[in-house]
Amino acid sequence: MTSTIQLISPVDGRVYAERQLVDAAQLEQALVAAATAQAQWKRRPLNERAAFCSAAVDAMLAMKEQIVPELAWQMGRPVRYGVGELRGFEERARHMIAIAPEALAAIEPEPIAGFRRYINREPLGTVLVVAPWNYPYLTAVNTIIPALMAGNAVILKHASQTLLVGERFAEAFRRANLPPGLLQNLLLDHGQTAALIASARVQQVNFTGSVAAGKAMENAASGRFLGMGLELGGKDPAYVRADANLEHAVENLVDGSFFNAGQSCCAIERIYVDQTLYPAFVERFVELTRQYVLGNPLDEATTLGPLVTPGAASFVRGQIAEAVAQGAKALIDPQTFAADIPGSAYLAPQVLIDVSHQMSVMRDESFGPVVGIMPVSSDDEAIALMNDSEFGLSASIWTRDLDAAQHLGNAIDTGTVFMNRCDYLDPALAWTGVKNSGRGVTLSRLGYEHLTRAKSFHLRHEI
Repeated sequence: MTSTIQLISPVDGRVYAERQLVDAAQLEQALVAAATAQAQWKRRPLNERAAFCSAAVDAMLAMKEQIVPELAWQMGRPVRYGVGELRGFEERARHMIAIAPEALAAIEPEPIAGFRRYINREPLGTVLVVAPWNYPYLTAVNTIIPALMAGNAVILKHASQTLLVGERFAEAFRRANLPPGLLQNLLLDHGQTAALIASARVQQVNFTGSVAAGKAMENAASGRFLGMGLELGGKDPAYVRADANLEHAVENLVDGSFFNAGQSCCAIERIYVDQTLYPAFVERFVELTRQYVLGNPLDEATTLGPLVTPGAASFVRGQIAEAVAQGAKALIDPQTFAADIPGSAYLAPQVLIDVSHQMSVMRDESFGPVVGIMPVSSDDEAIALMNDSEFGLSASIWTRDLDAAQHLGNAIDTGTVFMNRCDYLDPALAWTGVKNSGRGVTLSRLGYEHLTRAKSFHLRHEI
């Protein structure tokens, strides 16, 4: 008997979609089809691969009117922001297509008389993409487009919470007439995914999700010598120096903390503010936070939707309650947000002061609309606190001094350093993390290096 997965909408708690998991025969058929299609695909000229991928991007954008409300129903993001994810999807896809000729070009060392020497970038084979629900189009496209451009086949296993996104990817590439087998969307449970990784039938796994799930991926791949790209979340800090533009910092850090209800791996979850700016910063931060409209994400007036599940909201409520019990002060009254109902997925944004690193809310990833703010007396104190974390995905510095930002950035254990912005992925730059934020790279030229292998040619033509 084939099992099914139900997608429970955070909007109203009802079943929004239900699908069958693939069975063993279907999985085997998919893997054979991927390997067969990839053997032909890797021989296609790069401009032909680009044409298929560009057509798929066009096809996805043509489904915008259906995709935006689907996103709200599946994971709770307000419809007013749904188009933004598709803009980001297009930006990343178009960029990775455009840079492919340079990124995949042969590397030629200094010539030596009588020899031809070069290094080619060869596709790996079949790439498994395990995509999350929080930015379901953006995170998946980071690997799907460059993997195909590099000559690989792709198996997409999307999060069950956003299973319709996987279907949209499959439909977009079907409309683009991509050869059958090259991009397949499979609905798998955790056990099936682990078995697939352990089977050695895929040559690369790119996963975005929790630290615990990342460890499970590594355990499944043990002894298989697979490439493994892991983006495992963060507890991203911001430091507001005394010379910062206060209004700019407040506006952008509020957005960086609460956009997508804080459900972003690079959301701002802790802020350190120079003590001379601290009182004014906190006052303005709270004032702007109170302007959010918490409610049904299908309503155009809503600026803060529900968390993905009531359980996710319960975890954040628990962090807040624990911090308050340990001496923190909560500056937002949840009762001023009528939609905040205990036990539901709807949770008001919260700003905490008098926090410390002994509190879970300043150590453990919250993945929700809560942020702790601490005063600091120096750059050194701020850097020490920013580095006091098991995570290292991104960090932001708010200052008018470019040299200071570069100097401080060199001291922060992180994958990306921002100055006067946050919570953003530039497709021209490598997206990567350190410590428990993972390993590997997506985006930029470096992203292609993790989806290909080097093959050297050392040819002596004069004998």
